[in-house]
Order: sequence, then structure tokens, then C-alpha cells
Amino acid sequence: METKNKRVVIAMSGGVDSSVAAYLLKEQGYDVVGISMRLWSYDPDTTHGCCTPDDLYDARRVADQLQIPYYVFNFEQKFEGAVVDQFIESYRVGETPNPCVRCNIDIKFDLLLQRAEELGADFLATGHYARLIKDDQGIIHLKRAVDLQKDQSYFLFGMNQEQLDKLMFPLGDMTKPEVRAIGEKAGILTSQKKDSQEICFVPTDYKKFVRDRIDEKNIIKGNLVDETGKVLGKHEGIHEYTIGQRRGIEIPTTLPMYVSNIDKTTGNITVGDEASLMKKEFVIKELRYTDKPVQIDQTYDVKIRSRFEPAKAVVKKVGETVTLSFVEPQKSITPGQAAVIYQGDTVVGGGWIDQVVA
Repeated sequence: METKNKRVVIAMSGGVDSSVAAYLLKEQGYDVVGISMRLWSYDPDTTHGCCTPDDLYDARRVADQLQIPYYVFNFEQKFEGAVVDQFIESYRVGETPNPCVRCNIDIKFDLLLQRAEELGADFLATGHYARLIKDDQGIIHLKRAVDLQKDQSYFLFGMNQEQLDKLMFPLGDMTKPEVRAIGEKAGILTSQKKDSQEICFVPTDYKKFVRDRIDEKNIIKGNLVDETGKVLGKHEGIHEYTIGQRRGIEIPTTLPMYVSNIDKTTGNITVGDEASLMKKEFVIKELRYTDKPVQIDQTYDVKIRSRFEPAKAVVKKVGETVTLSFVEPQKSITPGQAAVIYQGDTVVGGGWIDQVVA
């Protein structure tokens, strides 16, 4: 690709990945502009997650080091509505949300892409570990990264072809050690910075964060029941439980018990042994496709958690929702999580787990 006069806006989180991506783009001759997002008003002691004040400071230092323009955009109001409020509501109704996927879909590659275009960008680049390959028909395929341990294609399933055509992932063909080595050799200030792990806007106790933001009258309370429906005790709100949870289940038992189902209609939380977590069939909603829509009776690789490996699943029904059935039972299929559909290493699309059928 001819890089002369091509402007690339790089989303800079203040970490090593986006910093090295910015460095590589400049070395390749692009007109590089750095931008960051202010998403949340953090507590003074907050040091985890991404996009903290310290991270924005690091991003600005790297931009200065690379001698590229740098801007910060305030998306706090949009972020609270699209990500934080959805996170709280999802827990309130007994789901387990993934706000990082929501942020990527509704903030980074929507609002941020708009801002990049306003800055005259030909492309928006990020430090995500994923690859984009255009075929002979001009279709852009979103693929898993070379470094499968760092692959982030799961978080990007919501991209359409128009968006993919404006994106660049400079690190997709690299491993994390290679990226750090490039950063060190170039003297990038963040080359040894640790990766962020936690949800950026949630303090250590996410249950308290959620509980403090739910009106008492909207809390869904109910019973703890076993697999037969026998009442074992009561609970103070389904928002404090998630599928697969073991700790915090306050019922007398000598055997390990796990949350296997949460019913937002009755408020009942079902608990059982570890085997009760193994399920096969589930429904996903809010379908988005980066590639061709899925076909009934076709087998795909489906990933139901960011850190899970994809597993084979067959499409049973297609419509406004899609019903999938794993070939082998999977542990803790959880409403609220993203289910991402692959063909080999290519992302087909995905959606949000709505219910577990069996």
C-alpha cells in the first residue's frame, strides 16, 4: 500500500501495544495522529484498567516522543449510557456482561472511527491483536491473530465491512514478545508497561459497584433451589450471582455447589454439582456479521468467553436470533456474554447469549 499522504489515526491507550503500533505506522511513512478516549471519572486511587489519567499521560508522552499530534476526546456520557448502564442492567437481570466487547463495538469502532474521519483519516488503527485480509472479491475477513494467546478477534465481531475497510491492526502478525522487543529497541517509553486486566470503570468489588447503582425496588430477589426445584434458602438479589459461581452460595452442604441457572422471572437461582454446568444448546441475540450469515445445519467454531477456546457447534435455527448446539457439552454457557462464531480462524459474526436451552 502506498503510504505517502495517507493519514492514520491511532487509538492510543497508553500501553505498549498501541504505542508500538503508532511507532510502526510512522516508520512505514504514514501521517500518524494519536488520539485517546476519556471514558470515566476515576477515583484518585484507581490504577487498574485502561484509559485512566495515568494511561492518558503515558499516551501523550509517547506521542511527544514520536513527534506526532495527539488529542483526547471525552466520551464519558456516551460510555456511561452504552457500556456502564448496560453493564449494571445486565447484572440486575441475572446476566454476566462483557463491557469490553460493548466498548469496542459501540465506542471504539463507532464514535472513535467518526472522530478519526473528522480528523481527515484514511484509516483508524489500534493495537488489537487481530488480522484483516481482503480477498479477490474485495471482501475483508477478520481473522485471529498470529499470537493466539493474545488474540482479540473475539472483541471485534461487531464490525461490518464498511468499518473493516477503514481499520488497521499493525500487530496482528506479531507475537507479544516481538512487540515488546520492538518497543525496547526503539526506546518506546511504555515498552515494559504491564498489560491492564480489569474492567476499567469497576473498582475491586464489582458487586458493590452494581448494588450501589440499582434502586432497591428493582432488585430481583428469590430462592436458592436445587435441580429438582426444592427450596434450599433465599438470596438478596440475582445481581450478586453468575453462572458457574461457587463461592458465596449460603446454603448448608458438604459438597461443592455451583450456580447453574438464574431465572429473572421467578428470581430463583438453581444450584447443583459441577456436572450441572455442562450444557449444549443456547440462543444468541443481536446478531452482527463481519462475513456471510450463518447457515442452518452448518458446523462452526464458537467461542463463549474471551479466554475460552472455540468449540464445534451446529446451527439449529436462524432468524432474529440464532440457536446453536455444541457438539460436546461446554461448561458455564452464560447469558450476557458474547458468543463469537468462527470458520477456522475467520470471524463470521456473533451476538449475545440470551438463554441456555439444554
